[in-house]
This record gives sequence, structure tokens and C-alpha cells, in this order.
Amino acid sequence: MSENKTSEQFRALSAPKGVPDYVPPKSGEFIYVRDEFARQARLAGYQHIELPVFEDTALYARGVGESTDVVSKEMYTFQDRGDRSVTLRPEGTAGVMRAVIEHNLDRGYLPVKLSYYGPFFRYERPQAGRYRQLQQVGAEAIGIDDPLIDAELIALADRCYRAVGLTQFRLELTSLGDDSCRPQYREKLQDFLFKLPLDEETRHRAEINPLRVLDDKRPEVQDMLGDAPLMLDHLSDESRAHFETVTATLDDLGVSYVINPRMVRGLDYYTKTTFEFVHDGLGAQSGIGGGGRYDGLMAQIGGQDLSGIGFGLGVDRTVLALEAEGVRPEGVGKRVAVFGVAIGDEARSRMARLIDALRAAGVSADMAYGERGLKGAMKGADRAGATYALVLGDRELEADRVAVKNLADHTQVEVELDAAAVARVVRQ
Repeated sequence: MSENKTSEQFRALSAPKGVPDYVPPKSGEFIYVRDEFARQARLAGYQHIELPVFEDTALYARGVGESTDVVSKEMYTFQDRGDRSVTLRPEGTAGVMRAVIEHNLDRGYLPVKLSYYGPFFRYERPQAGRYRQLQQVGAEAIGIDDPLIDAELIALADRCYRAVGLTQFRLELTSLGDDSCRPQYREKLQDFLFKLPLDEETRHRAEINPLRVLDDKRPEVQDMLGDAPLMLDHLSDESRAHFETVTATLDDLGVSYVINPRMVRGLDYYTKTTFEFVHDGLGAQSGIGGGGRYDGLMAQIGGQDLSGIGFGLGVDRTVLALEAEGVRPEGVGKRVAVFGVAIGDEARSRMARLIDALRAAGVSADMAYGERGLKGAMKGADRAGATYALVLGDRELEADRVAVKNLADHTQVEVELDAAAVARVVRQ
């Protein structure tokens, strides 16, 4: 075997580019954010749906839109062994709609309210807060075109961020109209765009979906769009009334927002209410979540012509936003409530049984392993973020008792060497 081949074989491996690892203690913040978002969705009546990590490529081409950067540039698409084209999910809404149709959820009580979480995949240029494997929590309300549901979803997203401790974010809001006013606006926008000195690729995008051009982040393009017509100025009476009800309801709910008439989300299916949450502490990648209404999407992928609205909240970016605000969620870093410290073989054996019994009783617990002295073992309690240390040595064994030490105020009591007795102390 050559020296080069040997060195390559034993080279240390690392995660794929743009795919973040979450290891302790940061993984604690990640789990806290994800679980709190999911908990808030459950409180609002959204039931969990577990989605496939990959789907038929046609679902995203038809549902998300072939003119979007997501479909045209960013999807992880490959042929499986059956020569079928499949794609790692770049977003959640299309998959939820496919599942709702396939399992006839739209034939029951409406709206269908579902939530989900997990990884999504986009081939983007990696940078802070912009990953190729991104983590989101999503919620969808399908089947009823009611502006009160729009307001509910937006208020739920706002509550999710506040529940984890974020305060320095803003909600941007607009309406993208409906089928009765979008065609006329499209013509006006195209008339404006085709008079500009656009490059060939951008002109082609303007022909397919001119709204995509408004989303172009290049400064030279944005400089040309200052006088572009705005959708908010060309809404139908129905769309305008819908949007006004949404904003009035958000006012009633105490949810602050800013109207952004130039907002364009990155997916083609959005109609009417569209929104984004922004955190300026993240620099260029300031979006931490968003969503909107997608009337027509279900029919587009083969189902009934039912409306829907949903959001996707970025777990990765929320963790970064918490760091930017200097917020550390309460309890993160506390691996267990109780940490056992035992000196001597017999004491370690008894402690192992006690720790197991505490876990069975619902108390999070761990212990020092290996031949450690008292001082070294107590360091383990500190690193575990434990509230209580259980100390067991020869003297305690003789008395059939264990010392329960409160690591916050350094008080200590002795109780029977029994899980129920220890649990009563730590749950006070």
C-alpha cells in the first residue's frame, strides 16, 4: 500500500461542508428552541406530522415552482436505484400537502392543523446562518380561507420566538394578492421590468415570474427597481379586505408588525398574506422564519382546490439570534438534576442501583464512574449542571443513609438510602 493511500485512508473525517454539528453544550440550546417551538404549536391545536426526508422530485417542481432558485439551483436531486428522480426535501409545505391529499385528511373537519420539525436541504453557499442542512419547525393550517387563521399563524410564530427569549426581532408583513388581481399586476410589473437593461438570465426570470426579480439581492438590480409598481397598490377589493382584517386582528392580539410592500418570499406558491421575521443581529442572513398563504397549491399538486397558510421557523438562526442578544435559555446546560458521588466499591454498587431507581421515578440522574476521589467526582456534578449531589461513603452505608447536598446553597441533609426519600427532597 502506497504512503499516500495510507495517509488518505486514516485521514480524520469531518462533517460535509455547510452541515453544522450540534454538540454539548450548544446542542442543549438547539433542543430547547426546537422543542419549545413544537410545544407552542401543540398548545394552538397543531398535531404532529412526520414527513419523509426525500420525495418525488416532481412534487417540488410543481409545488414550489420551477422558476424559483430553490428548484432551479438549490435542490439535492438524484436518481435512486430504481432510476426514479428523488429530492431531499428543501421545504415542508409541499410534503405536508402531498400527505394531506394522500391520506384524505382534507375530507374531514377543516382546517387541518399540522406541525412538523426536522432537517431540510438546500445547496447554497455556506455562511453564518445559511446551511446546506437547515433545521426548521413548521406549522400549516389547511382548508379554510379565513384571515383570522392568518393572524393566528402569525401570532403563533411571534409567540414561539418570545417563548425562547428573543425580543430584538421584527415582523414584516405584506399581501401578494390573488388570482383576481395578480395577472393585471404581473403585466404592469413586466412592462416596467422589460424597459430595464436586465441581463439575459434576469430577463428570462421576469418572463416566467416577474416577482422573482423583485427578490434579486444584487445591489445593481435593486437600484433599478426603485420605481417598480407595488402589489399592495393593485390589490383587489377582496384581497385588500382580507389583508385589513389580518392587520386589525394582529393589532387586537398585540402583535407588532411593519408593512413591507416590497417583500417577496422565495417560493412561488404564496398568495395574499405573506410575512417574514427578521433579526438584524444576524447580518446579511437576517431572516429567522416566515411564511404565508398558498391558495391554489393543493389543486396544483393534484388535490382539491383548498386554501392554506403556514410558516417555517429556523431553529439554527434562532439559536444564533439568541447568542446575538446574549440570551441563554433557562435550564440549558443542566444535564441532570441529581449526580451521585460514591467512594468505595460497595458504595458505587449501591449508588448505581439508587440512580437507576431515581430515573425510573422520573428524576434525571447520573453518577461518577471510575475510581475517582471525592474532589474529582464532585467536579462531575458541577459539569453536569446538577442541582443536587448524592454522597455515599462507608459512614453513610453503615447507617443505610445517603447525603443529599444542595449545590446552590451548600446545605445538606441525610435521608434513607431509598429513591423515594431522595426524590421527595429534590422535588421540594
